[in-house]
Amino acid sequence: MKILVSDNLSESGIEKLTRVPGFDVEVNTTLTPEQLCRVIKEYDGLVIRSGTKVTAEVLENAVNLKVIGRAGIGLDNVNIEEASKRGIVVMNTPEGNVITTAEHAIAMMLALTRNIPQASGSLKGGNWEKKRFKGKEVFNKVLGIIGVGRIGRIVADRAAGLKMQVIGYDPYINPEVIDKLGIEGVTIDELFARADYITIHTPMTNETRNILNADAFRKMKKGIFIINCARGGIVNEADLCAAIKEGIVAGAALDVFAKEPPIGNPLLELEQVIATPHLGASTEEAQENVAIAVADQIADFLTRGTIRNAVNAPSIDGAILAKLRPYLVLAEKLGCVLTQITKGAIQRVAIEYVGEAAELEIQPMTIAILKGMLSPILGDMVNFVNVPIHVKERNIKVSESVQSEAEDFTNLISIRVVTSERENVVAGTIVGKKEPRMVCLNDFRLEAALEGHLLLIYNIDTPGTIGAIGSCLGKHNINISMMNVGQVLERGQNIIFLRTDTPVTPDVVKALLAMDNVDIVQAIEL
Repeated sequence: MKILVSDNLSESGIEKLTRVPGFDVEVNTTLTPEQLCRVIKEYDGLVIRSGTKVTAEVLENAVNLKVIGRAGIGLDNVNIEEASKRGIVVMNTPEGNVITTAEHAIAMMLALTRNIPQASGSLKGGNWEKKRFKGKEVFNKVLGIIGVGRIGRIVADRAAGLKMQVIGYDPYINPEVIDKLGIEGVTIDELFARADYITIHTPMTNETRNILNADAFRKMKKGIFIINCARGGIVNEADLCAAIKEGIVAGAALDVFAKEPPIGNPLLELEQVIATPHLGASTEEAQENVAIAVADQIADFLTRGTIRNAVNAPSIDGAILAKLRPYLVLAEKLGCVLTQITKGAIQRVAIEYVGEAAELEIQPMTIAILKGMLSPILGDMVNFVNVPIHVKERNIKVSESVQSEAEDFTNLISIRVVTSERENVVAGTIVGKKEPRMVCLNDFRLEAALEGHLLLIYNIDTPGTIGAIGSCLGKHNINISMMNVGQVLERGQNIIFLRTDTPVTPDVVKALLAMDNVDIVQAIEL
């Protein structure tokens, strides 16, 4: 079998692959996208980091490709949906650089506090400016952590060792779980008001994009320090620049940027900003860990059919997987919809499998549902293997039931979620042999395809409202490609489920909410 390594990989990982009997390993890190399209048909396995872009065009030519392995976490550079359609397993290595990234955040915080990069540059320039670079102590200061997942928890542990007071905000983790970690759970506004330092450890999602913006900076203490070693775009860079110039933010330590490399970024012109070129996962230990992990995973899959850390396939036998695949797609998408329409930390999930779905192996489908629910929260950190770990860490209670007969559908998956704020139910079915459809959302009955850019609208059932909604979207140059309308007569309420050709931005959501008779508008990405 032929394996292509198209990005720089630790030698230990390459050696592991070359030692596998029957593997022909080629390392070529200079391929252009056009060249990759031409040669990819020769390979059974592809090993990448962040440099290689595995696009739909590349996958169209990958006629023999069986597996893609990412040495690291992020998979923004892989078209996972297209790979799934072609039966190509996509794996990552989510645990290999957790400690490294957490340590980098602590290092950045200390360097920022003591002006170490600026003082070093001044001294090397022939100056001796002790007074100019007077710093602060972190002892007894309040560290606010946004995102209390794996990395955030390690940061909290290291900060406690520095005798800092640690507070945390994570709306997707139940408060009792945060308390057991020795972190004081707070609201986002409490964190803004109390923190001396704010460090971010969340994936990039619709909810976290620009979470630190002009409004947020106005709620913070004067002299706050900002650390971002998570993802570019979580901090609004223009607003951060303004907040530094206004004296609200005393300094910022940035490892990530909305555009990388950040050529011409005005933040880099400010003395109060220290920056590194996305080094969070760049240690010898981390790169060796992920290289060895991805090599082992690729080898296990191609030689024994064992799937580990796959983001688009559970660890089950190939024959069973082929039969389950349509249901796994349905299950994951239903879970993803539920999280995006339900605010609060997930507490309980009740799943019912009905008809033909009840006759299949239900555990992989349950894992797919939970992965779908956690993906909007954790991004690429969650996969089919580590879902149970994340569920346990969040103290989410999961129950399953089966029912052999279905009244209206030959197969049905129904999911009820209870969070700290509300409760929602969705149900879906497979139409034909493989088409997933959502057929129920709470009291509403509808039939909606689960793909693309979706919009959920609750409105009062009055003449002209649906037309006005369409006109509003049209004014913002958003085309509707699908529309489903459900109705509850006794409440005089409609639910409108739309698919659009382009994403619905927050500004458009605000415009729709400002309309008469429109109660709720929620944008959903699948």
